[in-house]
Amino acid sequence: MERIIGTVTRGLRTPIINEGDNITDIVVDTVMRAAEIEKFNINDKDIVAITESVVARAQGNYASIDAIKKDVKTKFEDDTIGVIFPILSRNRFAICLRGIAKGAKKIVLMLSYPSDEVGNHLVDIDLLDEKGVDPWSDVLTEADFREHFGYINHTFTGVDYIDYYKSLVEGYGVECEVIFSNNPKTILKYTRSVLTCDIHTRFRTKRILKANGATKVYGLDDILSTSIDGNGYNEDYGLLGSNKSTEQSVKLFPRDSKEVVDKIQERLKELTGKTVEVMIYGDGAFKDPVGKIWELADPVVSPGYTAGLEGTPNEVKIKYLADNDFAHLKGEELKAAIHEYIKNKKADLTGEMAAQGTTPRRLTDLIGSLCDLTSGSGDKGTPVVYIQGYFDNYTI
Repeated sequence: MERIIGTVTRGLRTPIINEGDNITDIVVDTVMRAAEIEKFNINDKDIVAITESVVARAQGNYASIDAIKKDVKTKFEDDTIGVIFPILSRNRFAICLRGIAKGAKKIVLMLSYPSDEVGNHLVDIDLLDEKGVDPWSDVLTEADFREHFGYINHTFTGVDYIDYYKSLVEGYGVECEVIFSNNPKTILKYTRSVLTCDIHTRFRTKRILKANGATKVYGLDDILSTSIDGNGYNEDYGLLGSNKSTEQSVKLFPRDSKEVVDKIQERLKELTGKTVEVMIYGDGAFKDPVGKIWELADPVVSPGYTAGLEGTPNEVKIKYLADNDFAHLKGEELKAAIHEYIKNKKADLTGEMAAQGTTPRRLTDLIGSLCDLTSGSGDKGTPVVYIQGYFDNYTI
């Protein structure tokens, strides 16, 4: 019988995962039970994906804002700290800012505008045109910003992040001056000690600051990169990828992710004889067309994955073949011609016209985005995603 269904993605429900739980046992048991109950076969090249949150929870990778405070205080001492380019997020950054503020005497908070790095807008870009403000050259004080744009609440959260972040800092009795600029060098007019809070542009920002006279330059990836007083940490990403646990603590990005996925793959191989690929995923990498938010607030989509998920797709565009190479064919003849073309396609289609319009992104970024949309960020209760047929094509 001709195959009709291609890729199938299933969100799998697990028990609530807590600190100290064996994540390998839980994931493997969930997959095996799902296959039995839903009556599907486990195959080579199937994919098991686990959200980073439950991996970190099982590891107990948490830290208090007092641990953040201590690390910040050790690194910056009594300097005025330039805290630059944070994203606008109650979940992602506000809790980190509490810890930063507790370790500071004065903060100069420099916000990018009209939006942060991941697309949260402080002000609509059309208003910049209307007011004659150039975000690439103009540096605004808080008073300047208010004079031009007034008080603007975020589209989705309803929060005025300027007031919110400033109030968090001042709530600890710390002086906070807010400025707006997209040039890292601007902060050096206020202080030479800088904590850069951007995610994907952090290496460039650090390089620019160091090249222009900054004396202390750290990123969020340098805060809690080692354990402070037994708290959680992440040697690769520090506070990047963290999010709010309580008002006094954060959950960090998981550690030892490669070890986790390899162990799950090994256990499934023992039980089924099949080589299932495994990955841990965080935020997907896609942009919301309404809110203009680029979802990826984690430093990477996948902090750990098995070897079979390396690389990018090597695919041709069926509609291109149908409209060009085989435009003279119809029905079964067209189908057979496309089948044959795909079976014999080159191992590397880079630059080939038949591949135009396919997605030249890493497999882990594509699959992680699929998983993030499947599991959601709310109350679905499916932190494990099982994918079948992802690597199949029209001929299989």
